Amino acid sequence: MSDAQPLVTVIIASYNHGRYIEDSILSVLNQSYKNIELLVVDDGSTDDSVERIQALHAQYGFDFRVQKNQGLTNTLNGAIARSRGSLIVPFGSDDIMLPERIAIQVEYMEGKPEVGICAGNIELIDGDGNLYPEKRQRRDVPFRRLDFDDMFLERKPYPPAPTLMIRREALDKVGGFDPNIRLEDLLIELKVTHAGYFIDGLSVVMARYRKHATNSYKNNRFMIDNILRTYALFSDHPLYDEVRYKFLSSMFLKTASRDRKLARELLAQIPFRAWNKKTWRGLGRLYFSPLEKD
Repeated sequence: MSDAQPLVTVIIASYNHGRYIEDSILSVLNQSYKNIELLVVDDGSTDDSVERIQALHAQYGFDFRVQKNQGLTNTLNGAIARSRGSLIVPFGSDDIMLPERIAIQVEYMEGKPEVGICAGNIELIDGDGNLYPEKRQRRDVPFRRLDFDDMFLERKPYPPAPTLMIRREALDKVGGFDPNIRLEDLLIELKVTHAGYFIDGLSVVMARYRKHATNSYKNNRFMIDNILRTYALFSDHPLYDEVRYKFLSSMFLKTASRDRKLARELLAQIPFRAWNKKTWRGLGRLYFSPLEKD
């Protein structure tokens, strides 16, 4: 690594994660890489997040602002606009960085202007910070370089959101995050690769992703709506319909024994010619499996 270490901006948008926010912030402050600008924005929390952040702010003096609720993508764009780093790291207020994460990514991205995003692997933890069983982990995903088609067609494993380091030049080129799409990670990955950059996923565990009751992925309607609207922005791709129907079949399978009303709505959007193994498995769950609870 060169002597002039690049400034890395880490942005934590906090919203009702009082139970977890301190661990998230401390994991950034305890990075081995020290040239970090930490911006913490509380986006209208109604729990004790602000008080907890203020206590850490008094001790460590990072940039902390409180605002009325604007949503994640607007909050990220606002923080990026006033940030100074050449590398941008959006980070969840309920997740934890491993200590060498930023140092590893900065060193990797040096001299690779074609890499718009660097990512890594994750460990899964529960609300109490306990590791999930080994078979449910994503520690061992090998290195992969992804272009737009790799992302859009899901030809390689996606880069986990808690590990993204984004080149500011790439963010500026694609206009930042889209305030109309509230699920920010998939769209920014597609936009950056569509602009000609690569995403490199390193075979290194970089973060702990916390799975708990308020994760966005558990809100199926939210996920489906935002992902479909994300895909629709690239509807000129020759395989757009295939991508859309494949996703609908996956979500149909997921919801078939959990939310049967939603599952039937999804099934109605999949033409018979586009049915696949997941569609058929979903039918079995829909009509022959007991209703499950998430």
